[in-house]
Amino acid sequence: METAKDTIQNDVVLQSNDDDTPTLSSHALEALKEFLAEQNRALAEPSSVAAEDDVALVSEDWRLSQFWYDRETAETIANEVMNICRSIDSPAVACIACPTLYAYLKKIDPNVPAQLLEYDKRFEQYGSEFTFYDYNQPEDLPSSLKHSYPIIVADPPYLSQECLEKTAQTISFLTRPGQPYLLLLTGEVQRDRASELLGLRPCTFRPHHSSKLGNEFRLFTNYDPSTRLGGWEQA
Repeated sequence: METAKDTIQNDVVLQSNDDDTPTLSSHALEALKEFLAEQNRALAEPSSVAAEDDVALVSEDWRLSQFWYDRETAETIANEVMNICRSIDSPAVACIACPTLYAYLKKIDPNVPAQLLEYDKRFEQYGSEFTFYDYNQPEDLPSSLKHSYPIIVADPPYLSQECLEKTAQTISFLTRPGQPYLLLLTGEVQRDRASELLGLRPCTFRPHHSSKLGNEFRLFTNYDPSTRLGGWEQA
């Protein structure tokens, strides 16, 4: 069966044989509209390729530097966060730019108090548990979120010093007084900055993404996970 994309490509070939300048017929223009509509629907709707036990998310948008965790990574970190929730009074989790984690937390326990801070407004589907977040405005957030979270997980969208510094400002804004639990997922290249800015150390567990990325990613924490997450990496 010929797809809309096939129609467009074939028409360009035929038209190009008659003229040096490629043009599209009215039929191909309609096919182009159909093809673009299909692409827009794919961005707007949850991915349908997830396995039965996976959590379906909207399609990754590389323009927003979006790369979802694979199932093992998402489940491992979600289970770690749930362990922390069970060990403290009045748990609450802030998920900074990590919608995969938020989704898996809700799969484990729909009642876990979690807030997703995310730039992509497609996640407004999560209702009151979604907060629009632009790392360039690190403290431009509702006052109700200030100093409200004892557990914070962050996955800055870019591997730059500026992005991590501004994410650290957001973490400071969100952190509940006391000893918070901080988990940071970012590139190995941020190791020294993660230590300097937030006092974090790398865990042995290595996070992975559904898409194969060239950069090596690490999970950093400000607390000793003991035997969980493979423990802190030994120097």
